[in-house]
Amino acid sequence: MSESVLCRMRDALAHRGPDDVGLWIDSEAGIGLAHRRLAIVDLSQQGHQPMVSASGRYEIAYNGEIYNHLTLRHSLGETWPWRGHSDTETLLALFDRHGVLATLPLLVGMFALAVWDRQQRRLLLARDRLGEKPLYWGRMRDGSLAFGSELRALSAHPQCPDEIDRDALTLLLRHACIPAPHTIHRGIKKLAPASWLEFDAVGQTGSGRYWQLPSSGGTSTLSDAQAVERLEALLMQSVRDQMLADVPVGAFLSGGVDSSTVVAMMARASQLPVQTFCIGFDNGATNEAQHARIVASHLGTQHHELILGAREALDLVPRLGALYDEPFADSSQIPTFLVAQMARRQVTVALSGDAGDELFAGYNRHGIAAQLWPRLQALPLPLRRGLASLIRALPPHLWDSMGHFLQAIRAPNRRHADLGEKLHKLAAQVLPAADAKALYRALISHWQNPSSLVLNAQEPVTLWQQAIDEADWSRPAEAMMWADQHGYLPDDILVKVDRAAMATSLETRAPLLDHRLVEFAWSIPMHQKRREGQSKWLLRQLLYRHVPRELIERPKQGFAVPLAAWLRGPLRDWAEALLEPQRLREQGFFDVEQVRSAWQAHQSGRQNHQHRLWCVLMFQAWLQERPS
Repeated sequence: MSESVLCRMRDALAHRGPDDVGLWIDSEAGIGLAHRRLAIVDLSQQGHQPMVSASGRYEIAYNGEIYNHLTLRHSLGETWPWRGHSDTETLLALFDRHGVLATLPLLVGMFALAVWDRQQRRLLLARDRLGEKPLYWGRMRDGSLAFGSELRALSAHPQCPDEIDRDALTLLLRHACIPAPHTIHRGIKKLAPASWLEFDAVGQTGSGRYWQLPSSGGTSTLSDAQAVERLEALLMQSVRDQMLADVPVGAFLSGGVDSSTVVAMMARASQLPVQTFCIGFDNGATNEAQHARIVASHLGTQHHELILGAREALDLVPRLGALYDEPFADSSQIPTFLVAQMARRQVTVALSGDAGDELFAGYNRHGIAAQLWPRLQALPLPLRRGLASLIRALPPHLWDSMGHFLQAIRAPNRRHADLGEKLHKLAAQVLPAADAKALYRALISHWQNPSSLVLNAQEPVTLWQQAIDEADWSRPAEAMMWADQHGYLPDDILVKVDRAAMATSLETRAPLLDHRLVEFAWSIPMHQKRREGQSKWLLRQLLYRHVPRELIERPKQGFAVPLAAWLRGPLRDWAEALLEPQRLREQGFFDVEQVRSAWQAHQSGRQNHQHRLWCVLMFQAWLQERPS
């Protein structure tokens, strides 16, 4: 690979590393490593990458943070010939002492790395346990191997296979993301979390996993009080480790359970007020900024708040196809980018509360599996499907009218918001499910049969689907959490945050994803995760030690935007242009009638197809930005 190609691939990732550039080539071995650096620990040139080990055997290019690297340094002894204090140098020292594969299980952190072993003339690629840092790889048309942190780095290679994978497109329509190992480009793959690959000059020589969740959870016998103590100790250690940096550190704060708990731990660990960041929209239904403001005041943080009108968010929408270099359709990508952009003006690192839902049964589907499904399952399947047909016979707006009427005459203090949409989801996804596995599949799917929508495509098997198949469905809630941690978390949540934050050159860290805390959360029984209809029970008990209960307790809202209304209003012309029938026919990816039917039903108000349409629109926006 030529120097010019390497530089082009490297500089496609300038947003991920604006502080330094590096290049290393071994022409004789036919290998080159390139790096863009976001300087976090050891801001000097002693942290420059690619970096060679003290022995000269290993050369590394790596993205991420090793939070326990000071402890690992200490284990190597005081006589080690250190040049600086970066975690990259610590990694290389461990490779010299233990070898690469023996080092991976020692690491606490997030990373994607490429290591060249001069002695064995082999390249090893590896990714962190939970999949926080991305790693794409594939064979170019000329037979060379290429890899990078984002798909755009590989696309910068002149021999990159650029055929759109129609099979992968079906995954986007089902999940709003493209789960590993697939990508939108046929021939390019994502490395799975907790995995490694090894190559020599001939080809791939090995692969494997160095960590996995236990196959069965809920084995802990800790009392409630003991479990809270253990959780606090683990989270406190994780937060302390993740606040280590030579640049300013802050946190996202929505005022919800997860982010509030992380910020509470940060406030304990810091001698100075923690900088916290929140955005809200001037739409009361989707504005959580007021809750974050109250929690921030209680914890004494230096709080930064930005209330946006729809215009600021809408201006971002046309840029999403380029910002996410692979089609991605979780609409909370919009506020995630905007809060990251705001935080970057003050800090270089932001901690988040990501993974609280996956670890402590926080999603609505976990509650459905734990409480509603056992009752519904007692009803014969034909009866449930008949009931679903009756519900669908009335459009959502008529159900909403009935809800408003009930609220007015019988329960003025009870909420019936979006009754019609909720009932139609119940009818479409929950009632017709034959079993708990089918229920989960329906709940995580936007288009229930995406292969019928994408022309000449067949939906492929993903690592997420493999996790679904491996789960123990005799315990539906636990099975859903297992599948979420293997699919939804790495393929949706962590992708959303990584791309949005790194587009602004902001590093995000998730203390709840310390693998020791993850293992603990998986070990506790379900009654310490959900109790009496309340999600994230144990995490809440920890939070109540630091924040009064009344500041936290409210219905779960999520990081949402009023997408349904936008698609009928200010985004209508933008969307209409992307979904124009002749355009769709000429591109040849979608069944035009299905797309247009969903669009027209949404515009009429008969149905809310916001998520279905957003999946199609984000592909169309990405396709529009794709070099021809």
